[in-house]
Amino acid sequence: MHRKAVRYATRTTTAAAGAVAGAASSVAAAAVAAAIVFSPVPDASARMEGVHEDLLRAVQLNQITEEQALKFEARLAGRILSGA
Repeated sequence: MHRKAVRYATRTTTAAAGAVAGAASSVAAAAVAAAIVFSPVPDASARMEGVHEDLLRAVQLNQITEEQALKFEARLAGRILSGA
């Protein structure tokens, strides 16, 4: 009987610890999401500057070609600057 009680206590403690960890990660995810939702939206020129920097970094790391970066940036510029 004593072993069953120890096993039960161990299982319930482990389950409770998992639930607390899960709740903590959910709270952290909600805080990040709220920060994103309530943060000010950058203007179009700031967004395009960020896109340009990211694409330049991707070209430097040989993840995409310079041609691909230029085409993608032009496509995004059309969408971002038109407000779509």
